Amino acid sequence: RYPVESLEEALVEGIVTGFNRGGLLIKVRELSGFVPASHMVGLTRWTSDQERAQQLGSRIGETLRLKVIELSREQNRFILSERLAMGRQKDGEMLLQTLKVGDVCRGKVNHITEFGAFVDLGGIDGLIHVSEIAWERVNHPKDLLRLGQEVQVAVVSIDSGKRRIQLSVKRLRPDPWASAAQRYQVGQVIDGVVTNVTDFGAFVKVDDGLEGLIHAIAPERNKHEF
Repeated sequence: RYPVESLEEALVEGIVTGFNRGGLLIKVRELSGFVPASHMVGLTRWTSDQERAQQLGSRIGETLRLKVIELSREQNRFILSERLAMGRQKDGEMLLQTLKVGDVCRGKVNHITEFGAFVDLGGIDGLIHVSEIAWERVNHPKDLLRLGQEVQVAVVSIDSGKRRIQLSVKRLRPDPWASAAQRYQVGQVIDGVVTNVTDFGAFVKVDDGLEGLIHAIAPERNKHEF
């Protein structure tokens, strides 16, 4: 579901469910919206109510890429534009052609799932996979990212044919494992925080992005002893 506060100026996909005299009725996930006829693409001038109904009715069932232009929880108004989304899509196509692997850019988080966060780069979305958010283990992207947050990301891969861009936040920061051998030595006593307990031992965080394993010494010891 799209939280209302995350939709301002966003690009979304919606399904046409019906129409009225003024335009199209849209379903965006669990929200009902409206596209005025003046914000539709490919609409010709009608000369009768029957012709209007034919043109608008022919769009029912289509999935449209739309830009949110007005959103009011209090007035229950959710207005979208197909025309303005087309302009954003052109910007996205240009960005897709100019971006290169290794580029660093900024974007806004517009959707969060269990497997990652989608970032609007300016007309096209890129995905930060959960494994690319931080060097440490991330249980859920929402633990470190929020909707509407501006983030700096590195471009990891680009598939122009499928319009897929893979992004990373963690690659803009030093890999903590690269210097671990210089900072820690065998026999050194350090503090740590237990982050996970299993039947074979406990994982301990000793620094950002660094976890170690305390292996269970005896099989008869169980995880409740940690």
